[in-house]
Amino acid sequence: MADYDFPDNLLYTQDDEWLRREEDLVVIGITDFAQNQLGDIVFVELPEVGTLTEAGVAFGTIESVKAVSDLCAPLSGEVVSVNEALEDAPEKVNESCYGDGWLITLRPSDPTKLDDLLDIEAYRASVLERDSES
Repeated sequence: MADYDFPDNLLYTQDDEWLRREEDLVVIGITDFAQNQLGDIVFVELPEVGTLTEAGVAFGTIESVKAVSDLCAPLSGEVVSVNEALEDAPEKVNESCYGDGWLITLRPSDPTKLDDLLDIEAYRASVLERDSES
């Protein structure tokens, strides 16, 4: 398996997104594995602040030189902020997917759903399985 960075203080999804709790909000981005698979990111489309997301439904898109992919909401909730810097500098997702390349901040409608997400070990196992298939 390639040497991917997966911080242990985050939660993860099978859709290769990460979540970081910040009081009653969660910051969401894509993982190092996802940005590596996509290649050079050239465009990110994010929702408007105030948009309501539904778990499992696309809230935006991310486009690379290789593909266009939907960004699926890991939780239902309200978008409270978006990373506007990505409009002019989408490459921040490649450069710092866990830092300046974050996507949105969400106020979950049911914070207990965070318990259904993957911890680092479960996510690492998921990536290992998919990486070995390719």
